[in-house]
Amino acid sequence: MSPRSPSVNEELRRRSRERLLQAAVELVDEHGFEATTLGAIADRAGSARGLVSYYFPGKRQLVQSAVHRLMHRTLEEALEHEPRTEDGRERLARAIDSILGLAQDRPVLMRQHMAGLLQAEGFVQCPEQRRLAELLGDTVARYGSHHVEVDYPMLRAMLMGAVYAALVPGVPMPIPALRAELFERYGLDSELGLPPESGPATERRDLSRFFATEDRTEPEPGSESGPGSESERRGLPPLDDGRHS
Repeated sequence: MSPRSPSVNEELRRRSRERLLQAAVELVDEHGFEATTLGAIADRAGSARGLVSYYFPGKRQLVQSAVHRLMHRTLEEALEHEPRTEDGRERLARAIDSILGLAQDRPVLMRQHMAGLLQAEGFVQCPEQRRLAELLGDTVARYGSHHVEVDYPMLRAMLMGAVYAALVPGVPMPIPALRAELFERYGLDSELGLPPESGPATERRDLSRFFATEDRTEPEPGSESGPGSESERRGLPPLDDGRHS
């Protein structure tokens, strides 16, 4: 049997990593962060347990990357939703709605994510976060910003604040009120976007469409290009300074 080509090995590594990301999102969403072990994540992903530490420094970094992946793909799906549009105001409205929708549909997961950002390890840059930053930055630019480097962090902070307000135990704010406040802040009409309350909940529960996990062949670790390499190869500079989500 001839050895696999470098491109095949790279694809197998990518899929193996994404299976771990999907498993992490599913298990934390189901059981919470503390009750989710690295062994359980590896088992759910159908991977050898040693591969978890090969791809990620620890559980919190894995979960953070997994949630950023979910946020990126949820936002991407919302922006591509039919009728697809290049209108900057509509795209910003969809971006806001997609993040608020995650807070509504996956409160355990998003609460754990917000709490994780405040831990000693803090924020960890990863390829998933960079893709999310690039997509949000592009959304801000299409909205009309001439200073994306200033306006993107502000949008990010507003969205993080809204998610926190929606999920803080004991005194959560209703998501429609948070949506109205954000839309007013950015001068958006309420009929724009895709409000979180629209769309079947069963569709939102399916995560498989966000992760390329078709191939179950286990890769051999060795020549992993490292976090961020895909973004760097594409020549896409990160919009984040590494200190915030």
